[in-house]
Amino acid sequence: MHANCNNLNENAQTNKPLSETILNGVKSGFHVTWNLTKIIVPIYFFITFLKYTGVLEWISLKFAPMMSLFGLPGEAAIALVFGNGLHLYAAIGVITTLSLTQKQITVIAIMLLFSHSLFMETAVAKKTGVNVFIIILIRISLAVTSGMVLNRLI
Repeated sequence: MHANCNNLNENAQTNKPLSETILNGVKSGFHVTWNLTKIIVPIYFFITFLKYTGVLEWISLKFAPMMSLFGLPGEAAIALVFGNGLHLYAAIGVITTLSLTQKQITVIAIMLLFSHSLFMETAVAKKTGVNVFIIILIRISLAVTSGMVLNRLI
């Protein structure tokens, strides 16, 4: 019984004060915010630049037929490319510049949940010894299928 009391006293003495815990939380929050800002803001400006130069409209016209399978505008292809090729946060940067409905954002989000960061995650999967071709095929198939199904259901 006495040993348990000593353990409780030791734990109480090693606990950090609430102010230190809050300070660490705020620091971590700013760190995460800064890391996200370094990704999202440049992409936001890049896509805005594409809007004003007419390039985004051209991309939209080229990809509109394919994106219509998912109920998405043509420019949503950029969000899918950035999300699949780079990172989910890059896709968020693109999505914030587009005028999308809640349905369209939901469709993109679900599609990217299946197929985000293909290059990086495929490299990781390869190290485990799995067949990367099959992994990529499954992930892209799930993304495409989920996009078409959600377009019909929502």
